[in-house]
Amino acid sequence: MAQISPLRQRMIEDLTIRNLSPETQRSYVHHVAKFSRFFGRPPDQLGYEEVRAYQAHLVGRRVSWGALNQTVCALRFFYGVTLGRSDLPERIAYARTPRSCRSC
Repeated sequence: MAQISPLRQRMIEDLTIRNLSPETQRSYVHHVAKFSRFFGRPPDQLGYEEVRAYQAHLVGRRVSWGALNQTVCALRFFYGVTLGRSDLPERIAYARTPRSCRSC
């Protein structure tokens, strides 16, 4: 079994301390890992411009509104709680709720 990086372990501990469900924990870790793999660098070496570029990439791939906002939640948690960077989470924008077409 592969060894867990100290950064991932810290994030898992932060998620557990806040009593988030195991499914939410798996989802957040998954989204941060995908973000990191996209740039080929550890997520703590990436900043706001990379987050913004990743969001644009996801929108371009037409991912669902729910998946996009789950990614935003994961990145806001990672930067705000795990890394303690209070400057970044506020700048990571959520996607607007899709409008439903009542006349369709």
